Amino acid sequence: MTDTLPSSMANPTLEPPREMPKAMLRGWRRRCPNCGSGPMLRGYLKVRDNCPVCDEALYHHRADDGPPYLTLLIVAHIIGPGMLWFFIAFEPDPYTFMAIFMVASVALSLWFLPRLKGVIVAVQWAARMHGFGHGDARADVST
Repeated sequence: MTDTLPSSMANPTLEPPREMPKAMLRGWRRRCPNCGSGPMLRGYLKVRDNCPVCDEALYHHRADDGPPYLTLLIVAHIIGPGMLWFFIAFEPDPYTFMAIFMVASVALSLWFLPRLKGVIVAVQWAARMHGFGHGDARADVST
């Protein structure tokens, strides 16, 4: 048995690392993770195929069920304690209580969902997952 690496691993192409926190912040702002100025989303949740500013390919993303899962997790952790506090502090009428917290839940969910989708796409871009990378972004070429 020899201690040699397969030929595909012997000379890996060294690509400069992408800054994860910066990409995540850009994704939270729903901007291109590469340049930070082009819009990532077309409409409410549809990710553009390419950034209109830097032409970075964004169609590789595989956000799938991640954004709804994270949205549910965050909103539930905000609404749950809020419901408990509100009920103990004010002892509201049940219909008033339901109306307030149903509207709050929907509003928070609609606010968080596109931002978390942007974060997940940006994490995939920064980690070079699912076809992102391979030296084709301007950030990869210029650094």
